[in-house]
Amino acid sequence: MTVSTPADLTQSAQARREKSITRLIVATSVGNALEWYDITIYGYFAVYVSKAFFPNDDQTTSLLLTFGTFGLAYLARPIGGLVLGAYADRHGRKASLLISIVLMTLGTLAVAVMPTFATIGVLAPIAVLLARLVQGFSAGGEFGSSTAFLVEHRPDRRGFIASWQFASQGLSNLLASTFGVVLTGWMAPDDLNAWGWRIPFLFGVLIGPIGIYIRNHLEDATAPPAADGSPVKEILLNQKSRVLMGIGALAISTAVNYLIIYMPTYVVKNFHLPPNVGFTATFVGGIMVTLLTPFAGMISDRIGRTRHMITANILLLLSVFPMFLLITKDPTPAVIVFVVFSLSTLKALYYGPLAALMAELLPPATRATGLGLGYNIGVMLFGGMGPATMTWLGGFALIGDLAPGYYLTAVAILSLGTLLTIHATSAAPR
Repeated sequence: MTVSTPADLTQSAQARREKSITRLIVATSVGNALEWYDITIYGYFAVYVSKAFFPNDDQTTSLLLTFGTFGLAYLARPIGGLVLGAYADRHGRKASLLISIVLMTLGTLAVAVMPTFATIGVLAPIAVLLARLVQGFSAGGEFGSSTAFLVEHRPDRRGFIASWQFASQGLSNLLASTFGVVLTGWMAPDDLNAWGWRIPFLFGVLIGPIGIYIRNHLEDATAPPAADGSPVKEILLNQKSRVLMGIGALAISTAVNYLIIYMPTYVVKNFHLPPNVGFTATFVGGIMVTLLTPFAGMISDRIGRTRHMITANILLLLSVFPMFLLITKDPTPAVIVFVVFSLSTLKALYYGPLAALMAELLPPATRATGLGLGYNIGVMLFGGMGPATMTWLGGFALIGDLAPGYYLTAVAILSLGTLLTIHATSAAPR
């Protein structure tokens, strides 16, 4: 008979613990990945979506309508953050996570099979907007519930485990970019405009059932708090400043993220380069975000969130405008890939501690609600409307191709001020 030693038991417990971490990360990240995959392919394939649902003789107007719909869907996100976040705080994280991934899958399916403007006329863009609103509502509850779920399972490694929320976004960018590179290289332009752009959306639909199955087999880390008060009321009355600080900290990261989503459209519209240049650049960027973000989160567990993020923010602030000056002076494929690679690297360094920092700003009883509200207001203001804002700014002669540089510089200053405030007031662990 084999006798287990204390060392064997310790190793076995450690193995089970690590396996549990992996399951947690996969279960929560798959929904976040689906959310960002859909957002990313909509942005990446905006040129084709605009022709299918928002045709117009002027390309800029067509793109503005496409990105305007993209941005309007974000109006539903704060509502989803409040409703699904409060549901998670009252009934458990798992219940909210299951609702959000089902709604996201249905919204993705609707866009994938929607008839075009040429087939059903004005009903097409209206239906696309409605589908995007459903996705916005479901995505609104995703981040708050899943981040709360993660940090409450492993409070000793919050930076690392919560960083996978954003690392999964890098993986989504990687997957969406792969579709962009393959489809633009393999398909004839006419076929891509006619039906090929639907392929990545249909692929996204397949992810949903997998995420639903995995999430259904998880348990919450903590029981829901006693139902003796409204988390929404508590947030709005007593924790507004904490939510605002979370929004400010998020601003630059979401602005950079949506700039990268805008990149395939930017290089086609502004520099008349082939679409696969932008897709190749975002593919490289996706690799950096996927690989570096967890390491950045792990480092923040050792040195503190704000110290790490302030350094990354300053690097972004100093780099953004020179990078876009470089693009406008020498808009070659190599330069565009280099700029997206550099921005993605800096974004990953900033991203790593961000989810943990936002979670630590809020107490457990209102965490999912506060995270959902703050995250989605920030994404709506500085992310979802970013591509439309940059398209609009680019129409001014004095700004032109430098619109992304001006936009990101202003947002970086806002986030830096917020981080310095958090650090000085100890509003969250440093």
